Amino acid sequence: MHPYTLFLKSLFEQNANPAQAGPMKKYMREQFEYLGIKTPQRAALMKEFIHEHGLPPLDKLDIISRELWSLPQREFQYTAAGLLGRLENKLEPEFISTIEHLLITKSWWDTVDTLAGNAVGTHFKRFPKVREKYLKKWRKSDNFWLRRTTLLFQLGYKEETDFDLLCEIIKENLGSDEFFINKAIGWALRQYAHTNPAPVKKFVKATKDLHPLSRREALKNIGE
Repeated sequence: MHPYTLFLKSLFEQNANPAQAGPMKKYMREQFEYLGIKTPQRAALMKEFIHEHGLPPLDKLDIISRELWSLPQREFQYTAAGLLGRLENKLEPEFISTIEHLLITKSWWDTVDTLAGNAVGTHFKRFPKVREKYLKKWRKSDNFWLRRTTLLFQLGYKEETDFDLLCEIIKENLGSDEFFINKAIGWALRQYAHTNPAPVKKFVKATKDLHPLSRREALKNIGE
């Protein structure tokens, strides 16, 4: 295990709180173990850690990210995603393979959404050829977390959002009975409605097969 990972693992384990770990695990439907370190404390620990050790070297970020992801407690996956967020503007194009691994490993909305709206969104904006290749692949994937990522990667794009592309991807997922897909459709539309509500209203009105959950989420802040 890389020394950076070992130091970070030791710091977190020293600050574990078993009394908080149980409720945190229960909130996430018993899917993951927790150390019991809540977000504000984790942020403070990371600030302290980075002050002492710095950010991971870029040429070791792949192994460090994968090592953190392999650890059983969920705080380590959150930390890996946070480190990627800090370095997302420095990643090389081929780092998309690491991001893909993280998206499809120990997948749940908490890590997938963080990666989709940050590392993936930034990576696709910086590297159009990577975006073209991986969007094509992920849009057709049987893994609905990858399809959810294609719906959410533009969350922070605002006026740069390719709304036509978003609509195409939404249409590819119509008829899904997967909650996390239908929720993502509504979320993506609602987010773009903050920037440009008119086309969102028009799309929702014209798309008769839109799931009620998606429709409700899309129009939450702009009404019918």
